[in-house]
Amino acid sequence: MAQSIRETERTYTAPAEISWLPDLTAVQPVATLAESGVQELDAVYYDTDDLRLTRTGASLRRRTGGTDAGWHLKLPLPHDSREEIRAPLSSEDVPPGELRELTLSRTRGAPVRPVMRIRSTRSLRHLLDAEGDVLAELSMDAVRADALVDGGGHGVWTQTEVEVEPAGDGGPALLDSIEKVLRKNGVDRTQTPSKVVHALAETTGLLDRTADARVQATPGSAGAHVLAYADRLVGDLMDLDPAVRRDLPDAVHRMRTTARRLRGCLRSYRSVLGREFTDPVRRELRWLAGELGAERDHEVLRERLASGVRDLSGELVLGPVTARMQAWDVARRAEGRRRTLDALASPRYLALLDKLQALTDAPPLRAKAAREPEKVLAEALLKEYGRLDRRMNRALPMPSGAERDAAIHHARKAAKRLRYAAEAARPALGKHARRLGKRAKAAQQVSGSQHDGVVARDALRRLAVSAHAAGEPGFTCGVLYGQERAAADARERQLPGTWADVRAAARRKALLR
Repeated sequence: MAQSIRETERTYTAPAEISWLPDLTAVQPVATLAESGVQELDAVYYDTDDLRLTRTGASLRRRTGGTDAGWHLKLPLPHDSREEIRAPLSSEDVPPGELRELTLSRTRGAPVRPVMRIRSTRSLRHLLDAEGDVLAELSMDAVRADALVDGGGHGVWTQTEVEVEPAGDGGPALLDSIEKVLRKNGVDRTQTPSKVVHALAETTGLLDRTADARVQATPGSAGAHVLAYADRLVGDLMDLDPAVRRDLPDAVHRMRTTARRLRGCLRSYRSVLGREFTDPVRRELRWLAGELGAERDHEVLRERLASGVRDLSGELVLGPVTARMQAWDVARRAEGRRRTLDALASPRYLALLDKLQALTDAPPLRAKAAREPEKVLAEALLKEYGRLDRRMNRALPMPSGAERDAAIHHARKAAKRLRYAAEAARPALGKHARRLGKRAKAAQQVSGSQHDGVVARDALRRLAVSAHAAGEPGFTCGVLYGQERAAADARERQLPGTWADVRAAARRKALLR
């Protein structure tokens, strides 16, 4: 069974002539440094032939020696942090299936094999406060690297590599203070993100020989702005995949939203990126969001109904309402989870990841991609606004009922696309795009809450029918149904004012300036 830890550390490279450490007791609240022995570490790193893990900031290794021998999968996190997922050593030199599965969004199904062996002699010191509590761990490594790929060589770090990792009450402020002392004494942050990157650069030249051959948009152009947004979303999708597989909180929601954002970007900026490539990608993103939606939509609905029951006074809760909802929840949740995992295990998903990689490596840039971003992105925003305008003008005058509910939901989708298009345009259009996106989000939320009420009322009706068939009272479901109807009416009354705010923000002169 794999276990996960979050580690935060900073790595430094000292000049070859420095084999000592400056006095770190000058750093508050460090009082003493305690020697903690020497470890002999032996790690074999696994990757694809084209180094897909290394290139995306991840690493997979089998390490012996030290206190944490085992299989380690490291995934990047913000702010000098990484998540390390550990699995026990096995008799075979094959990465555990659980860890291989967590790398799929990066490897895209390509096999992994040993690419590098790194042996380190590590001297450990603990930084202690006045009470003897450990504030941080400092390690000094002498490293030898041997490439395990064709044409590889070996390298020896003649300089000292220093790693500082906080522990206990240590934190970013302590790391900052330690770094100031180290830098004053000629010990600077390493220029490579990890040992394996350094080793590959020193011994094989693979990173240079397969250097980034991506098609680049003209810096500062409309294409550059759109691609920067799309690249970030593709990276987010890849990073969220392991979290979804492990069922971490909010991971499905975030991955689904990322897929929708990316799909919206490819639709809104068709004047920049060619449709012959992006339209098929959009269809697959729609499929992925739909498969994730079964689990996510049920999460939202379950919490909405459970919260409704909790908020009712006792005399309004008749019969085994909670038990019936729990039984309904278990069945629906299992179905949604199965759909999510089946989607991520499918060849269709891996093919989508390949297409997204191709999109970022060789984007299908159109002529407008080379133009100044202000006009191109503003025109795309105005086009999305026009679509929302038509849908809102159709929905708002309609009488209440199922047809109006559907029309508002249709307008909500357009508001969401306008919001996402504005997000991509913010670096170029500044406060005008930010204001428009913020107000489009408000319209999306109001109309979305109205739609959630429609879905909740349908679920309550079904639960009431099931309760009636079992001889149970459906009164409580009826009370909740009435509350949802009243809340939906309030949202419908709020929508015209929210829409007026969007219209005020979508002034052509302001956007095109």
